[in-house]
Amino acid sequence: MCLISLIAVTAGFSQSDNVKGNLGHIGYDPLPVYDIALFSESLQREMHINVVLPRGYEDSGLDYPVLYLCHGFTSNYHEFVHVGVPEYLNRFDMMVVMVDVGNSSYANWAESENGKPLNFADHVCKDVIGYVDKNYRTIADRKGRAINGISMGAIGAITMGLTYPHLFCSIGGHSGAYNMDRSREALNVTEEEKEKRNTSRGAVLEDTTMFYRDINIEGFSTMKDRSPKGKIYTSEEQIDKVDPYLNVLRIPRDELPHIYIDAGTEDFLYKPTKHFMDFLTENKIPFVYGHSTGGHEEDYWGREVSISMAVQYAVMLRNIWGKEFKAYDAWEFMRDSNE
Repeated sequence: MCLISLIAVTAGFSQSDNVKGNLGHIGYDPLPVYDIALFSESLQREMHINVVLPRGYEDSGLDYPVLYLCHGFTSNYHEFVHVGVPEYLNRFDMMVVMVDVGNSSYANWAESENGKPLNFADHVCKDVIGYVDKNYRTIADRKGRAINGISMGAIGAITMGLTYPHLFCSIGGHSGAYNMDRSREALNVTEEEKEKRNTSRGAVLEDTTMFYRDINIEGFSTMKDRSPKGKIYTSEEQIDKVDPYLNVLRIPRDELPHIYIDAGTEDFLYKPTKHFMDFLTENKIPFVYGHSTGGHEEDYWGREVSISMAVQYAVMLRNIWGKEFKAYDAWEFMRDSNE
């Protein structure tokens, strides 16, 4: 059973009076955003996603690749509506699904204080993907799936993508910190020390009045509702299983998803993003990396998400097409010409 509602998309970019006709996404109206309610077996509760269908979906009869988008900390599944995705999608023949996991870090939590299941990675990788493949015309295969995210969502997208590389051919992240150092340090921190460190952050997560981005999900709308209680990890072994730095080396090279990462040069997470880029370079792991002016804000993400969408769309098409181009040996050509 699901509930569908249509979000009126008013956020985005004004069109220039000088634009005649349609250039790329310019000149088109934002595509409709459908707010879908579904039951999550992994969380044992109703959750929501946003679905944006490509132009012509209703009449084409085609199966489409899907880009899954993961929101940041304290945000929710409406975040990508406000950074231009419904406008940008006019350029691409793919679906977009915006997922929601609260302030959970996209992890399967090791312990829950109230006994409620907190399997947020399973929610995305099993329940949401399963629902989308069942209810829409998708290319229900690794070659037709990509995942990306912002901040906490970037960490979630890269972590889930490298933990379950059989699900996605393309993974990406904007403004993320991909090492697990803080999670490892937290294993040895007492509850008293945690409280001292997280005084201001804890106050935000206990808020019962904030409804960010017009969210309206019963029991999952305030910061307090959306902040799980328990422990994400209780052992080094649990962290090792999802650590991107370890998993990217474990996966055979021919099974690695394509990797895309970027960050703004004024972002406080610029250095952690570049650290991951340097690590990939040192280990000769292919990836696409970008940095440009910008901070940890939607001004930056609204600009750069159009680029990541284009890259990941191209990667999915390449995998779906399966065409391999013949290597061109210029020296061989010159030798043949001189004979």
